[in-house]
Amino acid sequence: MSRQIVPVTAETLPDLPLPCADCVFWELGPASGLAAAAAGPPGAAKRGWVTATSSGWGPCGQLAYVDQVPVGYVMYAPPLYVPRAGAFPTAPVASDAVLLMTMRVLAEHRGAGLGRLLVQAMAKDLVKRGVRAIEAYGAVVDSCVLPAAYLESVGFVTVRDHPRFPRLRLDLRSTLSWREDVEGAWERLVGVVRPFPAGAARQGGGANVVSTWSLPADQVR
Repeated sequence: MSRQIVPVTAETLPDLPLPCADCVFWELGPASGLAAAAAGPPGAAKRGWVTATSSGWGPCGQLAYVDQVPVGYVMYAPPLYVPRAGAFPTAPVASDAVLLMTMRVLAEHRGAGLGRLLVQAMAKDLVKRGVRAIEAYGAVVDSCVLPAAYLESVGFVTVRDHPRFPRLRLDLRSTLSWREDVEGAWERLVGVVRPFPAGAARQGGGANVVSTWSLPADQVR
C-alpha cells in the first residue's frame, strides 16, 4: 500500500470527497455563502478561493491518496483569508497562528492513522514557512467543526474554553516533542510520498452542495 500527500490546488480540488469538494462553509462567510449559492455552482466559488489563497499566501491544504485513490484532506489558512473565522464565539484566532479549517478521512480508511498523517503534513509545511502555531475551533457537539476531543488527541490544547466551540492551539515552535514527531514521521514517509498527477484518480461527481456535513469524532482518525 502506497500513500501520497500532495498540496490542494485548483487542479486537485475535485479529488476532495463530496460534499467537501463543493462546500464553502469556511471559504465564504454566512451572507456571501448564500449569495454564491444563488449565483452558481459552489464548486466554482471554492476553486476561486483556493486559487486566490494559494496565490496570495501559499498552499492552503494537503490531500492524501492511498494506492492512487484520494482518501482524505486537510485545509488551513491565515484567518484573514477565512471569512468564517470570525463567526465563532471564541474568535479571534491569535495573530501568530494559522487556522486549521477542516479535515476529513473517508470512512473506509479511518483507523489507519491518516488523520494524524495529514496533521503532520500540515505542520511540516507550516514549520518550513515560519508559522509559529496552528489554532482551530473545536466542537463538543456534532457540527461542521472538528471535534475538540480529536484535536486534543493530536496535541492541541484549549486556549479559550466554550460549551460548544472552544478554541484550541498547537504551538509549533515550543512543543519540541511534536516537532520531533513531525520530522520523524516525515522522514519515514520520504520513500513513499512522491508526486502524483493531478486528477489521475479523480472520482465521480455529485450534486453541488453548499450546506455542511456532520463530523463524528472518529471521522479523522
